[in-house]
Amino acid sequence: MKQNWYKILAVILMIYIIIAGMLIPIGPGIVGVSHGNSSSIVAGESITLKVNGYNAHYTSGENKAFLAVKVKDDDSRYTIAANNIQVIDDQQMEVTFTIPSTSPFNETKEAGLFIDNELDGFAILPSAVFINPIGKIQDGAKWQRDQALNLHARPGLRFPFRNILIETIRNTHYHVSIWMAMFILLTTAAVYSLLAALKEDPIYDFRASSITSIAFIFGLMGLATGSLWAKYTWGAFWTNDIKLNMTALSMMIYAAYFILRSSIPDEEKRAKVSGIYNVFAFVAMIPLLFVIPRLQDSLHPGNGGNPAFGGEDLDNTLRMVFYPAIIAWTLLGFWIANLYYRFKKLNYKYLFESV
Repeated sequence: MKQNWYKILAVILMIYIIIAGMLIPIGPGIVGVSHGNSSSIVAGESITLKVNGYNAHYTSGENKAFLAVKVKDDDSRYTIAANNIQVIDDQQMEVTFTIPSTSPFNETKEAGLFIDNELDGFAILPSAVFINPIGKIQDGAKWQRDQALNLHARPGLRFPFRNILIETIRNTHYHVSIWMAMFILLTTAAVYSLLAALKEDPIYDFRASSITSIAFIFGLMGLATGSLWAKYTWGAFWTNDIKLNMTALSMMIYAAYFILRSSIPDEEKRAKVSGIYNVFAFVAMIPLLFVIPRLQDSLHPGNGGNPAFGGEDLDNTLRMVFYPAIIAWTLLGFWIANLYYRFKKLNYKYLFESV
């Protein structure tokens, strides 16, 4: 039982992430707004926005709406409340704003839309409209500092609503977690590969090749789940994105590892040569996946100035499933790799004893 603790934990966590990952609902959000022919409004004018919500209950409880403009680089905002809210149904409403003729900013700014519902809590749509401060001069409400921060909290356990992603944010527990597990497996394999290159013990080579094999399968699974995600969010299974191309190159480098092993019949020579190559592949993967993509524009979160794993991506509810998912996939990977290792070891002993 003591030797199987990690297997039991892997099964428990895997069941947990499947059930929790599918049953925890997505929080309320704003899919988009309709605002006539132009998304820009001049100070002193009025604009009516038709709001399309998701998992919302606009007909229940009190609704408030704000436009918020971030003027400085800090977290301070200036807001203006809607002067009219017309609820159509649970998922739709129309909100009208009159933009003050005087502004705390002197250039065109993007304004985020806050919808606050008594039952659902608040939802945000960044860049809902653009406000031009140069316009008509007339009396009107003034911009208020941080008025939109006094909002209702979201009740219960809910995954964060992220526009475009919506329900596919659940793929975080698979695509991202599998990649994280792959990195852990490849790091372990690189250590065993180094030992295989330095010492004349085939056990290290068996460990390294077994773990690398499972990590490579995890990499293919990561590519498959990522391609499906890209099709939904970017409109194509594969794009000319720097992160995707570097990932494909890394997988090709590791594919060559298996070709190299199959081309060397001598066990001892195979262990040393493939061990050195596996360390090289791991070292090459670091700049390909973590350095080069950050230097260029990228659609992929975490690269090209596109942030990832911050407050805009994860929240406490998502972390409750995401972090256990990393542990579950990692333990599952080592479990399968250990079975493959035992197979290699038994096969080696059989061939050795039959000679």
